[in-house]
Amino acid sequence: MMDFETMDKEYVLQTYARNYVNFKHGINATLFDDKGRDYIDFTSGIGVVSVGHGNQRLADAISDQARNIIHTSNLYMIEPQARLAKKINELTGYDVAVFFGNSGAEANEGAIKLARKYGEKKFANKKYKVLTLEHSFHGRTITTVKATGQESFHKSAFAPYPEGFSYTKEIADLYNAIDEETVAVMIELVQGEGGVKAFPKADIQALAKFLKEKEILLIIDEVQSGVFRSGEFLATSLYEIEPDIITLAKGLAGGVPIGAVVTKHKDIFEAGDHGSTFGGNFLSTRAGLEALAILEEYKQSGMLDEALIYFDSKLKATCKAFPSLFESVEGLGLMRGIKCQNGDILASVIKKAFEHGVLVLKAGKNTLRFLPPLTISKEEMDEGFKRLENACQALL
Repeated sequence: MMDFETMDKEYVLQTYARNYVNFKHGINATLFDDKGRDYIDFTSGIGVVSVGHGNQRLADAISDQARNIIHTSNLYMIEPQARLAKKINELTGYDVAVFFGNSGAEANEGAIKLARKYGEKKFANKKYKVLTLEHSFHGRTITTVKATGQESFHKSAFAPYPEGFSYTKEIADLYNAIDEETVAVMIELVQGEGGVKAFPKADIQALAKFLKEKEILLIIDEVQSGVFRSGEFLATSLYEIEPDIITLAKGLAGGVPIGAVVTKHKDIFEAGDHGSTFGGNFLSTRAGLEALAILEEYKQSGMLDEALIYFDSKLKATCKAFPSLFESVEGLGLMRGIKCQNGDILASVIKKAFEHGVLVLKAGKNTLRFLPPLTISKEEMDEGFKRLENACQALL
């Protein structure tokens, strides 16, 4: 019989440099492979498994929905979609409407389309250009790759790319880059793939104020930072701004594919302007409702805030313990990073951590990234950081 690694290499397009561990089940922030070995998961599927692996409440909601209706289409009313949109409206704290897709890239595509239609409806001379930052990441479709400011993603093999995107190195540079054709600025408040860099609050507030005065849209990509990962439903709330458009995905349905365009501009899109076959179907939005219910209760209980504080203390202690490997702690909430001395050290730490039974990620050129399930327990944090420290010790 063909083994699974051979099967994958033979029949799956090889777009990922895989680690061929075969996970079979999980409990909260702990995964188990086919040999029975356990791993502390500080990755949560790159920020997706917000309520932990094997969450019984989420599994029951998905199972219940699957027994009734998984999918009809957006040609008909979808009750859990309407309920999820209403819940997102309530959690944002201001009046918004939502379009549902299947991923963060789709959400960002939708945001760009919305912005460009705004640029045509609002101004006598259409505005269509979108400004982003050099170290940003907004997706892997042709358009969102072009919106991504990292030059390494703009491979010639996939050219030509859509026009209307440009990048600046810093927030301060955006002001001079805006011209008469600029319709929107799209940024992450915490750059995920770009190195887990959280921008200063004052800089973001000043930018938001300036753009509002110019009637230029502010799009905040919260695909990774949203859905309580910052400690609040939106990182936007921590920055005390109200963007024109917010994009969500990853943790919104605990692992079921979903994406969302959230906007104050409720009258820009008309019937036929945008769509998604699977977007917002019964299964994904029912999962979204349950995931948000779990996380809202967790937040209100005070346990999420406790987890953030405890994780931060463990992170800083680990960074301080290995000055020859690490420089500084980055990020906020449970979207965190430790900046390594160089990229070679980062690669070695990730490899050695896996060997010691803890899963961590890469961000940017030299940042060790942590995106644990939001429901991770103190016991799992203790064990995960113990294993990470043992891995680091083995590298000295």
